[in-house]
Amino acid sequence: MKQIRMGTNTTGIATSPIDSKELIEFAQVIPPSSPGSEAEAAAVRSEYARESGTVGTVPPPASLKGVVKAAGELIQGRPPALLIDKLGERLQFERSGTRLYEAVITKHDAEGTFEGGPTRADLEAIRDDELRHFALLKRAIERLGADPTAMTPSADVIGLASAGVLAVAVEPRIGLGQSLQALLVAELTDNDSWRMLIDLAIAYGQDELAAELRVAEQQEALHLDRVRAWLSSKLALDARGEPTSTTPQQAA
Repeated sequence: MKQIRMGTNTTGIATSPIDSKELIEFAQVIPPSSPGSEAEAAAVRSEYARESGTVGTVPPPASLKGVVKAAGELIQGRPPALLIDKLGERLQFERSGTRLYEAVITKHDAEGTFEGGPTRADLEAIRDDELRHFALLKRAIERLGADPTAMTPSADVIGLASAGVLAVAVEPRIGLGQSLQALLVAELTDNDSWRMLIDLAIAYGQDELAAELRVAEQQEALHLDRVRAWLSSKLALDARGEPTSTTPQQAA
């Protein structure tokens, strides 16, 4: 199991006080290489934001059934794109969540686990839940006559937002214990997002869908509890300076 330890780390300025003093003095004497200010940079970003449009659209229904459903939603005064967009967002996140747990399972296989940490079966069970939630959302989108393979605007945004979490899990230098922090970030986001999706389904009169989503929400709450417990155990062991590693064979 990879440990947090003291070692050679030259990223801080305190490692070279003489050079750092000269660097600060140089920065104070030499003017910027180009004119401008933070306010002008912010103005340019604002102009880009006004002119750039949106990240995408929700495609029109791909079936006659979908056209009828969309027309019904419009008559009721609610934009049909919104529910499809947010279902697409959850679909994207559950896809990423499945890959996230696959990556953490690989680290478990390489390192083993620790006292109070996850077994391989624990991680596989959550991975499988994420995959089932993906299938649930896919069916829900199809029932609305929409295309689950389309990248909706919210799906695009959440895909970009979660890219860093997945990058942590696949980075070889980051161990299982540190990867649990990435799982915590993902599970916290997941729990709140399921709750909001349920509220949106109810607002659209999709009570059957809301009931299905509640089952997934309850499972996600259990995921969050387990990840919190694993991370707390790892931090407690590290704080006491106790060995945390078991062999991959023992951990399975």
